[in-house]
Amino acid sequence: MRGLFCLVALVLLAAVGCATSPLGRSQLILFPDAEMAQMGAAAFQEMQQQTPPSTDPVHNAYVQCVSNYIIRALPGERPEAWEVRVFEDEAVNAFALPGRKIGVYTGLLRVAENQDQLATVIGHEVAHVQANHSNERVSTNFVTQSGLQLAQVAAGASTATQRQLFGLLGLGAQVGVLLPFGRTQEAEADLIGLDLMADAGFDPRESAKLWQNMAREGGQQPPEFLSTHPSSERRIVELNARMSAAMQRSLKARSAGRNPDCR
Repeated sequence: MRGLFCLVALVLLAAVGCATSPLGRSQLILFPDAEMAQMGAAAFQEMQQQTPPSTDPVHNAYVQCVSNYIIRALPGERPEAWEVRVFEDEAVNAFALPGRKIGVYTGLLRVAENQDQLATVIGHEVAHVQANHSNERVSTNFVTQSGLQLAQVAAGASTATQRQLFGLLGLGAQVGVLLPFGRTQEAEADLIGLDLMADAGFDPRESAKLWQNMAREGGQQPPEFLSTHPSSERRIVELNARMSAAMQRSLKARSAGRNPDCR
Protein backbone atom coordinates (compact mmCIF):
# COMPACT_ATOMS: atom_id res chain seq x y z
CA MET A 1 0.00 0.00 0.00
CA ARG A 2 2.82 2.41 0.88
CA GLY A 3 4.51 1.74 -2.48
CA LEU A 4 1.26 2.45 -4.31
CA PHE A 5 0.82 5.70 -2.37
CA CYS A 6 4.33 6.81 -3.32
CA LEU A 7 3.70 5.98 -6.95
CA VAL A 8 0.49 8.00 -6.99
CA ALA A 9 2.26 10.90 -5.28
CA LEU A 10 4.99 10.90 -7.88
CA VAL A 11 2.45 10.86 -10.72
CA LEU A 12 0.65 13.83 -9.14
CA LEU A 13 3.93 15.70 -8.72
CA ALA A 14 4.79 15.12 -12.36
CA ALA A 15 1.37 16.37 -13.47
CA VAL A 16 1.59 19.51 -11.33
CA GLY A 17 5.16 20.23 -12.41
CA CYS A 18 4.72 19.73 -16.15
CA ALA A 19 6.31 22.57 -18.14
CA THR A 20 7.79 23.20 -21.58
CA SER A 21 11.28 24.38 -22.47
CA PRO A 22 11.81 27.30 -24.92
CA LEU A 23 12.35 24.69 -27.67
CA GLY A 24 9.14 22.82 -26.87
CA ARG A 25 10.47 19.92 -24.79
CA SER A 26 8.40 18.69 -21.83
CA GLN A 27 10.03 19.26 -18.43
CA LEU A 28 9.39 18.41 -14.80
CA ILE A 29 9.46 21.73 -12.91
CA LEU A 30 8.47 21.56 -9.23
CA PHE A 31 10.13 24.54 -7.54
CA PRO A 32 9.00 28.18 -7.72
CA ASP A 33 11.39 30.72 -9.22
CA ALA A 34 11.88 32.40 -5.83
CA GLU A 35 13.14 29.19 -4.25
CA MET A 36 15.48 28.48 -7.17
CA ALA A 37 16.81 32.04 -6.87
CA GLN A 38 17.54 31.43 -3.18
CA MET A 39 19.43 28.25 -4.04
CA GLY A 40 21.39 30.06 -6.75
CA ALA A 41 22.30 32.90 -4.39
CA ALA A 42 23.59 30.42 -1.78
CA ALA A 43 25.68 28.63 -4.38
CA PHE A 44 27.08 31.92 -5.69
CA GLN A 45 28.05 33.00 -2.18
CA GLU A 46 29.81 29.68 -1.68
CA MET A 47 31.74 30.20 -4.92
CA GLN A 48 32.91 33.64 -3.84
CA GLN A 49 34.19 32.20 -0.57
CA GLN A 50 36.11 29.44 -2.35
CA THR A 51 37.58 31.32 -5.31
CA PRO A 52 39.07 34.83 -5.20
CA PRO A 53 37.47 37.44 -7.46
CA SER A 54 39.62 39.09 -10.10
CA THR A 55 40.77 42.60 -9.27
CA ASP A 56 41.79 43.31 -12.87
CA PRO A 57 39.65 46.28 -13.99
CA VAL A 58 40.10 45.41 -17.67
CA HIS A 59 38.89 41.83 -17.22
CA ASN A 60 35.96 42.91 -15.08
CA ALA A 61 34.84 45.65 -17.47
CA TYR A 62 35.15 43.32 -20.47
CA VAL A 63 33.13 40.47 -18.96
CA GLN A 64 30.53 42.91 -17.59
CA CYS A 65 30.16 44.52 -21.02
CA VAL A 66 29.57 41.21 -22.82
CA SER A 67 27.21 40.02 -20.08
CA ASN A 68 25.22 43.26 -20.24
CA TYR A 69 24.52 42.79 -23.94
CA ILE A 70 23.43 39.19 -23.37
CA ILE A 71 21.17 40.21 -20.47
CA ARG A 72 19.52 42.98 -22.49
CA ALA A 73 18.56 40.38 -25.10
CA LEU A 74 16.49 38.55 -22.47
CA PRO A 75 12.83 39.62 -22.37
CA GLY A 76 12.21 42.12 -19.57
CA GLU A 77 15.69 41.85 -18.05
CA ARG A 78 18.02 44.70 -17.01
CA PRO A 79 21.80 44.34 -16.46
CA GLU A 80 21.64 46.06 -13.08
CA ALA A 81 19.46 43.21 -11.76
CA TRP A 82 22.22 40.67 -12.46
CA GLU A 83 25.40 40.01 -10.49
CA VAL A 84 28.44 39.29 -12.66
CA ARG A 85 31.77 38.16 -11.20
CA VAL A 86 35.14 37.32 -12.73
CA PHE A 87 37.02 34.68 -10.73
CA GLU A 88 40.82 34.56 -10.65
CA ASP A 89 41.37 30.99 -11.76
CA GLU A 90 43.06 29.42 -14.78
CA ALA A 91 40.19 26.96 -15.26
CA VAL A 92 38.54 27.36 -18.67
CA ASN A 93 35.03 27.68 -17.34
CA ALA A 94 31.96 29.83 -16.70
CA PHE A 95 28.51 29.37 -15.19
CA ALA A 96 25.15 31.07 -14.71
CA LEU A 97 22.79 30.38 -11.81
CA PRO A 98 19.13 30.97 -11.00
CA GLY A 99 18.71 34.29 -9.23
CA ARG A 100 20.56 36.26 -11.94
CA LYS A 101 24.16 35.23 -11.23
CA ILE A 102 26.97 34.92 -13.78
CA GLY A 103 30.52 33.76 -13.10
CA VAL A 104 33.47 33.71 -15.54
CA TYR A 105 36.93 32.30 -14.86
CA THR A 106 39.96 34.22 -16.10
CA GLY A 107 41.19 31.05 -17.81
CA LEU A 108 38.29 31.29 -20.22
CA LEU A 109 39.47 34.70 -21.40
CA ARG A 110 42.57 33.03 -22.80
CA VAL A 111 40.55 30.64 -24.97
CA ALA A 112 37.67 32.91 -25.99
CA GLU A 113 39.62 35.07 -28.40
CA ASN A 114 37.12 37.90 -28.87
CA GLN A 115 33.86 39.33 -27.56
CA ASP A 116 31.75 37.10 -29.81
CA GLN A 117 33.39 33.91 -28.54
CA LEU A 118 32.99 35.02 -24.93
CA ALA A 119 29.34 35.81 -25.72
CA THR A 120 28.98 32.24 -26.99
CA VAL A 121 29.90 30.85 -23.57
CA ILE A 122 27.95 33.38 -21.52
CA GLY A 123 24.93 32.98 -23.80
CA HIS A 124 25.15 29.20 -23.45
CA GLU A 125 25.26 29.39 -19.65
CA VAL A 126 22.46 31.94 -19.39
CA ALA A 127 20.44 29.72 -21.74
CA HIS A 128 20.58 26.94 -19.14
CA VAL A 129 18.93 29.33 -16.68
CA GLN A 130 16.45 30.65 -19.24
CA ALA A 131 15.39 27.07 -20.05
CA ASN A 132 14.99 26.16 -16.35
CA HIS A 133 17.51 23.34 -16.65
CA SER A 134 18.60 23.70 -13.01
CA ASN A 135 15.01 23.55 -11.79
CA GLU A 136 14.44 20.53 -14.00
CA ARG A 137 17.44 18.68 -12.54
CA VAL A 138 16.68 19.61 -8.92
CA SER A 139 13.03 18.59 -9.45
CA THR A 140 13.98 15.24 -10.96
CA ASN A 141 16.39 14.48 -8.13
CA PHE A 142 13.89 15.60 -5.51
CA VAL A 143 11.34 13.12 -6.89
CA THR A 144 13.71 10.21 -7.47
CA GLN A 145 15.65 10.63 -4.20
CA SER A 146 12.84 11.10 -1.69
CA GLY A 147 15.25 10.80 1.26
CA LEU A 148 17.38 13.69 -0.03
CA GLN A 149 15.63 16.93 0.93
CA LEU A 150 17.44 19.13 -1.58
CA ALA A 151 15.12 22.07 -1.05
CA GLN A 152 16.12 22.30 2.60
CA VAL A 153 19.89 22.66 2.14
CA ALA A 154 20.05 25.86 0.12
CA ALA A 155 21.71 27.57 3.07
CA GLY A 156 23.83 26.48 5.99
CA ALA A 157 26.98 24.42 6.44
CA SER A 158 28.72 22.96 3.42
CA THR A 159 27.66 19.33 3.34
CA ALA A 160 27.79 16.58 0.75
CA THR A 161 24.07 17.09 0.11
CA GLN A 162 24.51 20.82 -0.32
CA ARG A 163 27.39 20.29 -2.74
CA GLN A 164 25.19 17.94 -4.74
CA LEU A 165 22.53 20.64 -4.91
CA PHE A 166 25.08 23.19 -6.14
CA GLY A 167 26.18 20.71 -8.78
CA LEU A 168 22.59 20.30 -9.93
CA LEU A 169 22.30 24.08 -10.23
CA GLY A 170 25.19 24.09 -12.68
CA LEU A 171 28.37 24.65 -10.66
CA GLY A 172 29.61 21.12 -11.32
CA ALA A 173 33.28 20.49 -10.64
CA GLN A 174 33.80 23.87 -8.93
CA VAL A 175 32.20 22.48 -5.77
CA GLY A 176 33.74 19.05 -5.99
CA VAL A 177 30.71 17.31 -7.52
CA LEU A 178 30.68 16.47 -11.23
CA LEU A 179 27.05 16.67 -12.35
CA PRO A 180 27.07 17.64 -16.02
CA PHE A 181 23.94 18.73 -17.79
CA GLY A 182 22.46 16.01 -19.98
CA ARG A 183 23.04 15.97 -23.73
CA THR A 184 19.49 17.10 -24.41
CA GLN A 185 19.92 20.11 -22.11
CA GLU A 186 23.34 20.86 -23.64
CA ALA A 187 21.89 20.83 -27.15
CA GLU A 188 19.11 23.17 -26.04
CA ALA A 189 21.58 25.56 -24.36
CA ASP A 190 23.72 25.61 -27.51
CA LEU A 191 20.80 26.62 -29.73
CA ILE A 192 19.09 28.99 -27.27
CA GLY A 193 22.47 30.54 -26.49
CA LEU A 194 23.19 31.00 -30.21
CA ASP A 195 19.90 32.87 -30.65
CA LEU A 196 20.59 34.89 -27.52
CA MET A 197 24.04 36.08 -28.60
CA ALA A 198 22.65 36.87 -32.05
CA ASP A 199 19.78 38.90 -30.55
CA ALA A 200 22.43 40.79 -28.56
CA GLY A 201 24.18 41.78 -31.80
CA PHE A 202 27.20 39.47 -31.57
CA ASP A 203 28.52 37.49 -34.55
CA PRO A 204 27.08 33.95 -34.23
CA ARG A 205 29.67 32.56 -36.68
CA GLU A 206 32.24 32.81 -33.89
CA SER A 207 30.35 30.15 -31.87
CA ALA A 208 31.75 27.27 -33.91
CA LYS A 209 35.26 28.75 -33.68
CA LEU A 210 34.94 28.95 -29.89
CA TRP A 211 34.21 25.22 -29.59
CA GLN A 212 37.13 24.49 -31.92
CA ASN A 213 39.37 26.57 -29.65
CA MET A 214 38.09 24.59 -26.66
CA ALA A 215 39.01 21.29 -28.32
CA ARG A 216 42.50 22.54 -29.24
CA GLU A 217 43.07 23.88 -25.72
CA GLY A 218 42.47 20.50 -24.15
CA GLY A 219 44.38 18.19 -26.49
CA GLN A 220 44.15 14.76 -24.90
CA GLN A 221 42.76 16.33 -21.70
CA PRO A 222 39.77 18.59 -22.41
CA PRO A 223 39.45 21.79 -20.36
CA GLU A 224 37.17 21.75 -17.33
CA PHE A 225 34.40 23.48 -19.25
CA LEU A 226 34.21 20.59 -21.72
CA SER A 227 34.48 17.99 -18.97
CA THR A 228 31.13 19.23 -17.66
CA HIS A 229 29.79 20.34 -21.05
CA PRO A 230 30.38 17.45 -23.48
CA SER A 231 31.44 18.62 -26.94
CA SER A 232 31.50 16.83 -30.28
CA GLU A 233 31.51 17.45 -33.99
CA ARG A 234 27.74 17.11 -33.78
CA ARG A 235 27.57 20.24 -31.60
CA ILE A 236 29.24 22.34 -34.33
CA VAL A 237 27.11 20.72 -37.03
CA GLU A 238 23.92 21.66 -35.19
CA LEU A 239 25.13 25.23 -34.64
CA ASN A 240 25.98 25.60 -38.32
CA ALA A 241 22.56 24.23 -39.28
CA ARG A 242 20.99 27.14 -37.36
CA MET A 243 23.55 29.71 -38.50
CA SER A 244 21.60 31.30 -41.34
CA ALA A 245 18.68 32.14 -39.05
CA ALA A 246 21.08 33.30 -36.33
CA MET A 247 22.84 35.65 -38.77
CA GLN A 248 19.48 37.18 -39.67
CA ARG A 249 18.76 37.75 -35.98
CA SER A 250 22.18 39.37 -35.51
CA LEU A 251 21.71 41.68 -38.50
CA LYS A 252 18.29 42.67 -37.19
CA ALA A 253 19.77 43.43 -33.75
CA ARG A 254 22.52 45.55 -35.25
CA SER A 255 20.00 47.45 -37.36
CA ALA A 256 18.13 48.19 -34.14
CA GLY A 257 21.27 49.70 -32.61
CA ARG A 258 22.65 46.73 -30.68
CA ASN A 259 26.31 46.86 -31.74
CA PRO A 260 28.54 45.37 -29.03
CA ASP A 261 31.99 46.92 -28.70
CA CYS A 262 33.49 45.23 -25.65
CA ARG A 263 37.26 45.32 -25.25
